[in-house]
Amino acid sequence: MISDRLKEVILKELELKEYDLKDETVASEVPGWDSLNHINIILAIEKAYGIKFKGLEILKAKNIGDLQKLIDSKNPL
Repeated sequence: MISDRLKEVILKELELKEYDLKDETVASEVPGWDSLNHINIILAIEKAYGIKFKGLEILKAKNIGDLQKLIDSKNPL
């Protein structure tokens, strides 16, 4: 399940007031999420969570649920 924190970071970076992000949501479905904004979103997530991703890790994430799992693996509660 996608955390409210992740939703907030993504929506803020895309300047969207609201969008129903789900585990299976892919970037191409979200308004404004293009290749440039993808980089900005990843950087914003790294900053918000105090983590760093490797390029291969990002490439393996196929949807927002995968991205949440990746964050959780680097930032356990």
